[in-house]
Amino acid sequence: MQMMTPQTDKEMADYFNAQDNSAVSEMEMLGTVVAEVLQMGRPVTNKAIIARLLQRLERESDVVMLDIYRHVLELVVHKTEDDILS
Repeated sequence: MQMMTPQTDKEMADYFNAQDNSAVSEMEMLGTVVAEVLQMGRPVTNKAIIARLLQRLERESDVVMLDIYRHVLELVVHKTEDDILS
């Protein structure tokens, strides 16, 4: 897959706006997952968020949503304090 480099000002603005929209979608999804965990009466922990995201990944068929779930999962996993041992 070849990626095209933006050439005009409009193309550059569109490129960066698309990046911003992706981050917003990921943060919105994280907020939705946290709300779901709270609605289930469970404490909001990384483990609970990860479990909920994995459930969503298993049930989803939309490629775009799968990508969002994976990115949110990556954010949560990389922020897990248990991994920091140094």
